[in-house]
Amino acid sequence: MPVFYLKIWPIRTCGSRTIGQKKRIDPCMSAIRIREKSPQDRAWINTLLLESWGSDVIILQGRLYHPAELPAFIAELNKERIGLVTYSIENFTCEIITLNSLQPGVGAGTLLLDAVKQTAMKTDCAILQLFTTNDNTEALRFYQKYGFKLEKLLKNAVESDRSIKPEIPLKSDNGIPIRDYLQLTMGLKL
Repeated sequence: MPVFYLKIWPIRTCGSRTIGQKKRIDPCMSAIRIREKSPQDRAWINTLLLESWGSDVIILQGRLYHPAELPAFIAELNKERIGLVTYSIENFTCEIITLNSLQPGVGAGTLLLDAVKQTAMKTDCAILQLFTTNDNTEALRFYQKYGFKLEKLLKNAVESDRSIKPEIPLKSDNGIPIRDYLQLTMGLKL
């Protein structure tokens, strides 16, 4: 039987390094604290949503979400808020509505997903799912590495949402036209 051990790395800088096929544990992940949102976080959440999404309202397939009113987890590093995930649970499905990591590469996004996944399992959800747009290649890579699988491509679905929320841009910063939703899912073992 193989023996596994964890080497403790000093906290000097954040970020993991891959050497050959061995990935070092990110020292920041042990310093990141995940907690449920509190009423005192509301203004910060709304500001983050406005800066990241252009609005404090998210529209997805014609449905309006107010993420500041949804259940959420916040990631903190040295008492500074560095990430947010909001989610909704309905009909044994937990859907991630927003995920923001203000310091990419330190592990906050992974830990936030872990918190939602644990909550979904505790509430007997069978599926963890999310939607992202076709231009969001970094997110698509991240979610697939986490274990999500592409479930469905919703061609030209963003256009109908854009008619309700015109702030949705036509192109992303990387120049890719924003047209389609990609549904990603993960089955949860109960």
